[in-house]
Amino acid sequence: MREIISREIRLKQRPVGIPKESDFEIVEVTVAEPKAGEVLVRNIYMSVDPYMRGVVRNVAIGVPLEGGCVGQVVQSGSESFQVGDYVLGGLGWREYYLARAESLSQIDPTLAPIQSFIGAVGMPGRTAYFGLLDVGEPKAGETVFVSAASGAVGAIVCQIAKIKGCRVVASAGSDQKVNWLLEKAGVDVAFNYKQVDNLVDELQQHCPDGIDIYFENVGGAHLEAALSLMNMHGRIPLCGMIAHYNDVEPTPGPKNLSTAIGKRLKLQGFIVTDYADRTPEFYADMRQWISTGKMYWEETIVEGLENAPQAFIGLFKGENMGKMIVKIGPEETV
Repeated sequence: MREIISREIRLKQRPVGIPKESDFEIVEVTVAEPKAGEVLVRNIYMSVDPYMRGVVRNVAIGVPLEGGCVGQVVQSGSESFQVGDYVLGGLGWREYYLARAESLSQIDPTLAPIQSFIGAVGMPGRTAYFGLLDVGEPKAGETVFVSAASGAVGAIVCQIAKIKGCRVVASAGSDQKVNWLLEKAGVDVAFNYKQVDNLVDELQQHCPDGIDIYFENVGGAHLEAALSLMNMHGRIPLCGMIAHYNDVEPTPGPKNLSTAIGKRLKLQGFIVTDYADRTPEFYADMRQWISTGKMYWEETIVEGLENAPQAFIGLFKGENMGKMIVKIGPEETV
C-alpha cells in the first residue's frame, strides 16, 4: 500500500481564557500500515465538545489532540473489521490514524446518519440519556429546567423529559435557538437568557410550581437561579459548566448553595463512560424514538480539518446550533 501522509492538529501553546486559532497548528505526518490486530482508519467526521477545554489544560505542547470521530476502514489487520466499514473512534483532529481493533466500534448507518454517532446517537446523546434518567430520575408531571437547551446534550435532554411526561422549561442564547426548541423539541417554555434582566424572576414566571430537576450545562447565574427555585428533594444532574471553562481564575460557587441542605437536594456529577456497559439500552430507546418521530436534532457542520480550531472556539461563543461537527473528508471512497 502507498505511504499515507496525514494532517493532524496539535496544541502549539497553552490557551489562556477563550482559546485562539494561534494556540493550534497543523502538521503533516506519515501513517504506517496496520499490523496484526490494528486497523487503519480515514476520518470523515470529528467532534468538538466543550469538555475538551479542560483537556487542553493538560495536553502536552506539540502533541496531537484527541476526540470522538467517525471514519472508514481503509486497511485492516483484524478479522473484526473489513475495508469500507464505518467505525467510531477516539482519535479525531487528524485525517488518518492507526488503532487497535478493540478500541473501535462499528456503527449502524440504519439508525442515523453516520456523523450523528458523535452527536445525538453518540456521546452527547448518551450523556443526556443517562444523566437525565439515572441521575435526574424524572417523574411524569414534574418540571424540568434545562440550560444550554439547544446544544448537543440539552436538546436530547429536553425531548427525553417530554417523552417521560415532564413539563420542560428551556434556556438558550438566541431567538433562533428558542424557536427551534419550541417548534422541534416541543418544550413547554423557552427563553433567550441574553434578553433577560433577572434570571430568577424569569424562571419564577415560567416555573410557578418550582423546579424538580435542573439539568446543569452552564453553571454561573443559571445554577444560582435554579437553586433558589428548586423544590424539596429536587435533583440537579451536573453535566457541565460551560460558563466557567475559560476562567483564568477559579470562580466562587453560588452564594445560595446552602439552600441545597434544607431542601434535601441531590447535586450529582456524572461521566458518560460510567454507563458504557448500558449503551445497547440507549440505542434501543433512541431507535424507537427516532422511528416514531419523537426525537429531533440539529448539527452545525464545519468543512475542513484546518477549520477544527475555529469550530472548537465557536462553541464558547454560541455559534453552534445543536452538535458542532467538523467534516474532514468524503463519506465513501473505498
